[in-house]
Amino acid sequence: MTFGCEDPHHCITCADEGVEMRVVAVDSARGLALCEASGGERESVEIALVDTVAPGDALLVHAGTALARLDVSEARA
Repeated sequence: MTFGCEDPHHCITCADEGVEMRVVAVDSARGLALCEASGGERESVEIALVDTVAPGDALLVHAGTALARLDVSEARA
């Protein structure tokens, strides 16, 4: 049996929606980034699961954790 993820914006485990957020600032020492959603909401996000991030990067965030960095083709407008 093969499992796939056809929609990269939803969690395959719990079906909750991942939220695209933009990195505003990075605290590398603590492994956190201050991120902003499209509606302007800001929150601290754990970045341990993704490679080095920088301000302006788009991340897919679920439950306060960045799951992936989105490239231009994956990021929502």
